[in-house]
Amino acid sequence: MGTLLISKIREEFPDRMMATFSVVPSPKVSDTVVEPYNATLSVHQLVENSDETFCIDNEALYDICMRTLKLNNPSYGDLNHLVSAVMSGVTTCLRFPGQLNSDLRKLAVNMVPFPR
Repeated sequence: MGTLLISKIREEFPDRMMATFSVVPSPKVSDTVVEPYNATLSVHQLVENSDETFCIDNEALYDICMRTLKLNNPSYGDLNHLVSAVMSGVTTCLRFPGQLNSDLRKLAVNMVPFPR
């Protein structure tokens, strides 16, 4: 569903920059069998249809909650809070005035060492 939506948006707006935030699954957080397959199969569409893809490791989020935030049993709300902090941090330069990385194109130029 997500990659279909991204491809439809790309068809409608081919000249616009598109950034995605993808959470990579982990058996430590969820035991759903199909999550790794969904993530693996969606990578091709993300590479083809988005200009920037930020991958967030679910297991790393879980470890941050356990070690840094000292939460014994992190909930999805705790993990989502960390994801929102990452998204906010990455897009700060787009929301506030400044010279460096003031739009998605400049952000991509400065962050991607080997563009396609």
